Amino acid sequence: MRVLVGHNRYTQHGGEDAVFNAEVAMLESNGHEVIVFEKSNNQIASMSKASAAMSFVWSRESKRELQEVIGRRRPEIAHFHNTFPLISPSAYYACKEAGIPVVQTLHNYRLLCPAYTLVRNGEVCEICINKSFAWPAIRYRCYRGSAMQSAGVGAMLTIHRLMKTWSETVSAYIALTQFSRGKFIEGGFPAEKMHVKPNFMVPAQSSTPALHERNYLLFVGRLSHEKGTDVLLHALTRLRHIPVKIIGDGPLAEQLDSFIQDNGLTNVERIGQLPHDEVLPFVEAAACLVVPSRWYEGFPMTIVEAFSRAVPVIAARLGSLAEIVDDGTTGLHFDSGSSEDLARKLDWGWSNKEAMRAMGDNALREFRDNYLPQRNHEILMTIYKSAIGTGDPT
Repeated sequence: MRVLVGHNRYTQHGGEDAVFNAEVAMLESNGHEVIVFEKSNNQIASMSKASAAMSFVWSRESKRELQEVIGRRRPEIAHFHNTFPLISPSAYYACKEAGIPVVQTLHNYRLLCPAYTLVRNGEVCEICINKSFAWPAIRYRCYRGSAMQSAGVGAMLTIHRLMKTWSETVSAYIALTQFSRGKFIEGGFPAEKMHVKPNFMVPAQSSTPALHERNYLLFVGRLSHEKGTDVLLHALTRLRHIPVKIIGDGPLAEQLDSFIQDNGLTNVERIGQLPHDEVLPFVEAAACLVVPSRWYEGFPMTIVEAFSRAVPVIAARLGSLAEIVDDGTTGLHFDSGSSEDLARKLDWGWSNKEAMRAMGDNALREFRDNYLPQRNHEILMTIYKSAIGTGDPT
């Protein structure tokens, strides 16, 4: 199959970029002809503010370039990951005019929320989901702290809702979880076009067995309010006997360092930011991974990586996390935002190592059943066939 894949890369390489790269490699390894159409946010620096703002809504340049690629390569289907801000929804129309069905992966909540996270002030916020125009986003300066830029993204969402872009030019959407699918349906997206396909992972080579002492708990992620790192540290004031390693950096780094020092948390080691390949050995040697987020995570690859190493996960009972981690089977849930409940679950997990090992074994089975490339390819082909069957033949 000739597949055109489109993606607007971020200034700093992140999870969506990594998933895009992995999916391109998966398609190629399964014998598909992959046509890559890319833009990068690094290009924005050379654009005028007016031109950049216009590209939010409609990029004539991207549409023209895409039409040229389509004319030359004649893809059978187009699959977009991130189109914001330089590719824009104009890409869907380039495909529609050429009779090419479009698939859009929903890595985040951009099409429901100008901030793309459904988070405001570090907490879940859904007030724009059913708004005809995202006025609250302008009031609260949700996109990059700017009322003007928030208005630009809000205008893009409203204009394309009125143009019926979301309902009529996209043949199939891919949500990462059933929870995410439900949020988009709640926001007015057509249920019949909403499919679910999780992220996947190519298993990395295991490190040496000597590292697998499983003698600490692990947090990996951005040190920010919505990630719940403060919830974890407050829980650890009750659990000074449990060693914990924290990998990552972010806006709360100094505050967390002060908290660790002021409260004498000598059991907590903050390692800082590490390259991805240096994180995996820490995951593999952990007793469990802790995910204390306060927001609707998309599909954290750290959980998939933990599962691939038979490491159970203790996660907030919130959004997709409660779906990905099966409470009592592949890990444990705690009440989101509650350091008391998190402390109880961490203490139980540390005191019941055999039960946690069994959950780790279940997590590895879950990984092998659902998160390997071949299974993901099968799901993707089913979605592509559905999209081709409903594509606009004109």
